[in-house]
Amino acid sequence: MTHTEDSPRGLAFAIAAYLMWGGLPLYLKAISHVPALEVVSHRIIWSVPVASIILIILGRTRDIQTALKSPKLLAMGTLTAALISINWLTYVYAISTQRTLDAALGYYINPLFSVFLGFILLRERMRPLQWVAVCFAIGAVVVLAYELGSLPWISLTLTLSWGFYALFKRSLPIGPNQGFLLEVLVLSPIAIGFLMYLWINGTHSFANVSWSTTMLLMGSGVVTAVPLIVYANGAKLLRLSTIGMLQYIAPTFIFLTAVFIFDEPFGWEKKIAFPMIWVALAIYSASLIKTRRP
Repeated sequence: MTHTEDSPRGLAFAIAAYLMWGGLPLYLKAISHVPALEVVSHRIIWSVPVASIILIILGRTRDIQTALKSPKLLAMGTLTAALISINWLTYVYAISTQRTLDAALGYYINPLFSVFLGFILLRERMRPLQWVAVCFAIGAVVVLAYELGSLPWISLTLTLSWGFYALFKRSLPIGPNQGFLLEVLVLSPIAIGFLMYLWINGTHSFANVSWSTTMLLMGSGVVTAVPLIVYANGAKLLRLSTIGMLQYIAPTFIFLTAVFIFDEPFGWEKKIAFPMIWVALAIYSASLIKTRRP
C-alpha cells in the first residue's frame, strides 16, 4: 500500500466514525435534561476505562506511561484537553438548547478554517479555489451575524476549538489513541471533583433521576471514545484529500437531524448561510480533487 492509495479498511473505519459522530445528537438529546457540564464530566470519566481497555487490547499503553512522566508531554496534553473540553461543552449545550443547526454550521466551517489556520500558522500554501471557499464561509458568518446582531458564537466556538485542537494534536509526539487517553486522564480530576460537588449538594443526575439517565451517562464514554479511536485507526490508511471530503458526513447528518427530527427553526438567515457553506465546501472539494489527480 502506497501513500497515494486509500485502504478499503481505512475507508470503512473513517465512514463508520463519521456516521457515529453524525448520530451523536440523538444520544445527547436523550440526556438534554442533564446540565451540559455534568454530561461532559461523565463523558470524560467514562471515556477513561473505555479508552484504557482498547489500548490494552491493542498493546499501546507504553506511550501513556512515558507521557505521564514527561512534564512537556503533560503540558501539551493539558492544552489539547482544554480545547477538546471546550468543544464538548459547547456541543452538548447547543443540542440541549435547540441550537443543533449552529453546531452543524460550526463543523461545516471547520475544514475551511483548518486550511486557513495552516496558511496563517504553518505557512502552508492556499490554492485560489480554497481562498474562494474561505470567502464564501466568511460571507455565511456575516449573514448570521447580521440577523443575530452578534457573532454566531456556538458555531465559531466549535470551529475554533476543534481547529486549534487538531493543530496542536499534530504536535503531540504520541499516537492519537494514546493522546486521547492522556487528555481524559488530565481532565478526570476536574470532572470527578465537579461531580462530587454535585453529589454533596444533592443536585446530581447520576443515580438520582432515572435508571435510563444513569445508563446513558455511563454510556457517554463509549459514544465519546469509540468514534475517536475508530477514526484514528482509519485516517492513517487514507489520503488527506479523502479525509477532507469524508468529514462532511457528520455535519450533514447533524443538519438533517436538527431540521427533520428536532424540528429546529430554519429562518431566512440560515437558508442563505447554509447554501453559502455548501458552495464553499463544493469549491474546497474541487480543489482537493484537482490536487490528487496525477
